[in-house]
Amino acid sequence: MKKIAVFVFCCIGLLTASAQVKGDEDQEMFNKEGAARDAAAIANAVNGWWTASMKDRDQRLQWWRDAKFGMFVHWGIYSLPGGEWKGMEVKGYAEHLMRKEKITRKEYLELAHQFNPVQFNASEWISAAKNAGMRYFIITAKHHDGFAMYPSTVSDFNITAQTPFKRDPTAELREACKKQGIKFGFYYSHAFDWEDPNAPGNDWEYKNPGGDLQLYGGTNWYNLHPELLKKVQRYIDEKAIPQILELIQKYHPDILWFDTPHKIPLSENIRILEAIRKADPDVVVNGRLARSAGNNFGDYQNTADRPAEFYPVTGDWEAIPTTNESYGYSKFDHSHKPVGHFIRLLASAAAKGGNLLMNVGPMGNGEMAPEDEVILKGIGNWMQKNGESIYGTKATPLPLQSWGVSTARPGKLYLHVFNYPTDGKLHVGGVLSACKSAYLLTDRSKSLKISRSDKKDVVIELPGTAPDTINTVVVLELAIPEKFDAVRYLAPNIPLTRMLAFDATLNGKGFGFGDGKTNRYYVSGWKSATQTIDWNFRNETAAAYRVVLKRIRDTNTGGTCSILLDGKLLATEKIEPTIKGEQIEDRELGTIILKPGVHQLLMQPVAISGQELMRPLELQLIKK
Repeated sequence: MKKIAVFVFCCIGLLTASAQVKGDEDQEMFNKEGAARDAAAIANAVNGWWTASMKDRDQRLQWWRDAKFGMFVHWGIYSLPGGEWKGMEVKGYAEHLMRKEKITRKEYLELAHQFNPVQFNASEWISAAKNAGMRYFIITAKHHDGFAMYPSTVSDFNITAQTPFKRDPTAELREACKKQGIKFGFYYSHAFDWEDPNAPGNDWEYKNPGGDLQLYGGTNWYNLHPELLKKVQRYIDEKAIPQILELIQKYHPDILWFDTPHKIPLSENIRILEAIRKADPDVVVNGRLARSAGNNFGDYQNTADRPAEFYPVTGDWEAIPTTNESYGYSKFDHSHKPVGHFIRLLASAAAKGGNLLMNVGPMGNGEMAPEDEVILKGIGNWMQKNGESIYGTKATPLPLQSWGVSTARPGKLYLHVFNYPTDGKLHVGGVLSACKSAYLLTDRSKSLKISRSDKKDVVIELPGTAPDTINTVVVLELAIPEKFDAVRYLAPNIPLTRMLAFDATLNGKGFGFGDGKTNRYYVSGWKSATQTIDWNFRNETAAAYRVVLKRIRDTNTGGTCSILLDGKLLATEKIEPTIKGEQIEDRELGTIILKPGVHQLLMQPVAISGQELMRPLELQLIKK
């Protein structure tokens, strides 16, 4: 109980401190009242129903942990225009059409009256997911536009009341999931609703808070204007909670997925979660419903959208890439990533103990977009042969390797070889256990020769050419108990080793991470000369490498930084602010000669003249 009291006290302090504005006594008072309200909700949860609900967390989450890979579907009436409005392309997320074009409820209903996805076939959708290797499926029951894609009795702003389709696609999808053995769930926008006059978000028609105009104090509106909170609570009581309970009682989902919790107070998010837990103690709830600086009240954490790399996360987590750059279907967005991007992303997520919930945006006629079908089939071809290396695996105990990533289960390592060695020798560093056997996952009949280069490292003889140019999986069976070295290993025959900032050791307080999107996998918050960043690694043969720093600088960066190898100065980098915007740069730091052993590359500020020094993305070691 003492720990709980300290936790609640800390939450009050964090919530209050983050919102205060010096010199405004009324605002300070309202912020304190808001912090006290949220702290009371936290205390009620932690001292009672939430703590009780977490006793069964491992049991309800087990299927999700084993599944590793799911399909996320953003599909609504916004899918019909597909990113076009009144003959013009609408940039950004296609599912945000209503907000971006400031469409009124009445005009949006006119669009709904044209929505008739006669090509929709639930069995085909679920078959596409299953054939791609996905083991759970989540559909948007209601997105931010407030339109229910099922026959809701709570609001007539729904698919059967307002469209000529007159069918319940969610019921059909639920039934198809049951038949094909796929777990089923809903996305529900609880904190954003652009059609409801009481909900946050619509500031063009209702002048409500939570929208782009930042009305009533912006993100802090619910503390500065508590009178508006009663209005939002009416929306939660009369629409959000009733519809969520309707989904639970009618469709019995295995998982519920929420987003944008910052649009309403933490106390309201917790109240919604409590209603869910009372209705169904066994449903999995993602991490974007209720979270504070001190705790995440969901069953697992969600990382950033559209990741290319993953920042460090402790515990259970899930990332949500999408096939292009929009979640809802956009006829203009042709930025679809190659199949290999998702295969490697899936392996990388599993290697760090996470799940991948990959989004597709079906078209307004009810069919999957052809580009998405190609991607799904390509992933499926790989998963049919290599699924064992993903499903039910754990985060790897093996240190980081130059050739790719690894996943694990007791007595087995699955070595996902992205960078295939041209000499056919796979150097695996840090294996202290006795090795029993090695083979290609796609060809178990042929044993691969294993030898030791020293006590810590093994060499596996691979075929001369890569069986799979995207990701060849090698199985290494080990004697139990397993033992590993912890230091990153630099393979002697891989020409490029990327040392990501996400994988570095951060020394000092105040660092943060980028969201992991393309060119956003940086470390931020480098504001003090006492903060340093380093990478420790080990090599077994002498070699020369070029060292390249990939970094971001902008108008607020500036200073000088020393880069040291094993305590000796390698280079000094001067970081100038840009005149405008961000610049992503590759900086040659020089050549190093590495003798066999353990080494450290250290980045240490000499002086910081900007708001932060810079934002490093990675160090590259390029073999000469």
